[in-house]
Amino acid sequence: MKLPGHDAMARQAEEHLVAARVKLPRRKVQRPLLQVSRRLLMALFVLALTVFIVYVDREGYHDNADESVDFLDAVYYATVTLSTTGYGDVVPYSDSARLVNVLLVTPLRVCFLIILVGTTLEVLAERTREEWRQNRWRSNLRDHTVIVGFGTKGRSALQTLRATGLKKDRIVIVDPSGKVVDSANAEGYVGVVGDATRSDVLLRAELQRARQIVIATQRDDTAVLVALTARQLNRTAKIVAAVREEENAPLLRQSGADAVITSASAAGRLLGLSVLSPSAGTVMEDLIQQGSGLDLVERPVIKSEVGLSVRETDDLVVSVLRGHRLLGYDDPAASPLQLTDRLITIVRAQSPGVPEQQG
Repeated sequence: MKLPGHDAMARQAEEHLVAARVKLPRRKVQRPLLQVSRRLLMALFVLALTVFIVYVDREGYHDNADESVDFLDAVYYATVTLSTTGYGDVVPYSDSARLVNVLLVTPLRVCFLIILVGTTLEVLAERTREEWRQNRWRSNLRDHTVIVGFGTKGRSALQTLRATGLKKDRIVIVDPSGKVVDSANAEGYVGVVGDATRSDVLLRAELQRARQIVIATQRDDTAVLVALTARQLNRTAKIVAAVREEENAPLLRQSGADAVITSASAAGRLLGLSVLSPSAGTVMEDLIQQGSGLDLVERPVIKSEVGLSVRETDDLVVSVLRGHRLLGYDDPAASPLQLTDRLITIVRAQSPGVPEQQG
């Protein structure tokens, strides 16, 4: 196992000391300039309404300067009243004017102040709304898929899962880069920013209730640590991981991964096959790409197939999964089929939008 030096590990740990946080996909929000313009228009409307109310009942007001109240005085009084300045040079003295101030002008003053401090209130409301959305998301999240690492491998795995009918709200992305998580949010996925080797980060992704975990990190040593942490938090989830070096695959299996894909070796084999037969390489590429042409599908044995041989089934069976043993189609032990077996078959890809049956 190729592990980095202690200094490199320490630097990496320091880079991820920032507290992990969950980022839910955001709804479309208005532009800041448009929001400010709306508040200004609302403030002007409240001011104009107050001026109208005062001017209509201007006979009930007294101006210390000339004892009469005209339109300009009404504008002046409305302005200083709504802003809570209150110089006292223009005052309501009739009962009707004072009643109007209590019942109408004072509520308008409150509305005016709320509009002026709308930015602060909106921030508070947004925080409350975001906290409510996260609590609701956590309470509803069950049997989901956690993808650790949203690079090329993580995105390819996501595309395959989506092609099988997995919904966006059943997927959580974990990545140390805030920009990467933001891009996942823009595509409609929930993301957690943080180092996935830490249990608190995986707990924020609700990994303890996940059904399957995909580890697609950039480094093999990181993948091993993530697998160890994930298996401690969730004993039953299916963990699939990718490594660069073949020699690190056994260690990753010992760390709790159910399946390990060696990316470099797999790519090399596909290249070699394509050299020998470009058409065969194209077929293999089609098989591992869900949703087009032919698909590899794992399914349970149905009752009508129990007791049959592999070749007597309607589907093209390439392997039989019996317990923890993977039997080839030509293995004598694969026949007859048992009810607890699972078949790896090649089938025609289903139409887009039609989810495949998952056993």
